[in-house]
Amino acid sequence: MNHVTIVGGGLAGCEAALQLADRGVPVHLYEMRPGTATGAHRGDRLGEIVCSNSFKSTRLDNASGLLKAEMNRLGCQLLEIARGCSVPAGHALGIDRELFADGVTRRVESHSHVRVTREEIHSIDVPGEVVFCTGPLTGNALARDMQRHSGDNLYFYDAIAPSLDGDSIADGTGFWASRYGKGGDDYLNIPFDRDDYRKLLETIRSADIVKSHDFEEEKYFEACLPIEVLAARGDDVLRYGPMKPRGLIDPATGREPYAVLQLRQESRSGNLLGMVGFQTRMTWPAQKHMVRSFPGMDGVRLLRYGTIHRNMFLNTPALCTRWLRDSRRTMVHYAGQICGVEGYVESIMSAMVVAFDILANRRGMPLTPIPCDTMIGALMKYVHTPNANFQPMNGNMGIMPRPTVPRRDRRQRNEGISAIALASVDAWKKENDHLFA
Repeated sequence: MNHVTIVGGGLAGCEAALQLADRGVPVHLYEMRPGTATGAHRGDRLGEIVCSNSFKSTRLDNASGLLKAEMNRLGCQLLEIARGCSVPAGHALGIDRELFADGVTRRVESHSHVRVTREEIHSIDVPGEVVFCTGPLTGNALARDMQRHSGDNLYFYDAIAPSLDGDSIADGTGFWASRYGKGGDDYLNIPFDRDDYRKLLETIRSADIVKSHDFEEEKYFEACLPIEVLAARGDDVLRYGPMKPRGLIDPATGREPYAVLQLRQESRSGNLLGMVGFQTRMTWPAQKHMVRSFPGMDGVRLLRYGTIHRNMFLNTPALCTRWLRDSRRTMVHYAGQICGVEGYVESIMSAMVVAFDILANRRGMPLTPIPCDTMIGALMKYVHTPNANFQPMNGNMGIMPRPTVPRRDRRQRNEGISAIALASVDAWKKENDHLFA
């Protein structure tokens, strides 16, 4: 058997498949949808995203922008597709969900070295070389088997923000702008005065919530907390978090509002608007009541309700050696959010790393470690470093080495970090040019 089996047709699975197939390695990709639903996906296409439609910042003074720049230099396939279906999102890479899923599905299914099977895998005991990219929504049977194998399978819960019909928002509601004017007028900003904000807090705190089962422990990723969790932490937490008004001047008053709800375009036509930072586990009637209580939005239509779903990940430092390879079953790799990275781009990145390792081994050539002064290398160091309280990590400047730049000038410091990282990525690519021939 000379093909590589990839389990999971999400972002990581598709990137790994394309990286390997483009270099002549046969790939057999398994995706359980549509036969087995996940509770969060809506269709059966490959590469479907279920939370935000943003791949985050493209700026080099930002961690996510640096990560994408590194991946682009190493030939990331899905970022290329994402750029081809982008929508206005300030300095972020926002995408049209439907166009992106269509593009990923076409590229994978049409590839001569990829075979796609719509079938659920129930066990880790897959013959030959295999990459598990099943993500936070891993099927129950496979999750149980991974639990048996790893002995330390963890999970938390992830909440999705509602999406609204932009055409149903009354004309003149809010104002279009990006924070500090960066990137154009790409967000619809709904200003809240003090009274409106207090009413919102009361609505959130009194809302009906979808309850978890008695045997399920709720663990949330701090960067993706449901709004009801934030509201419970204090009166000002929301307006210093997802509803912060900093850098947004309401043209009606000439001042920053007390708080702001931002709506981000999620489709090229502009009719689908996502509520930025409003992940929730409210019941659907409670969500409708909340949204229609916003200023000027009493007749708005919800096109996609927020939901809650299981988000599972492995204790990778205890389970894997370098390159996300299982320490006890060396023909097994893990990639995507299941391996302990958090975020779309980070998941794609981990699949690239796994593909490079598989390629190097197949070609009998050495693969030097990715330097820790790159965002890719820093993330890989994190997910392989033993930690008594291991939690998923997204790309951030806090895990990068610090250059000798004054601390007070954060933007200059981050740009210095990025310059070092990109030079280091270029040097690593040259050193491992056998992967890119």
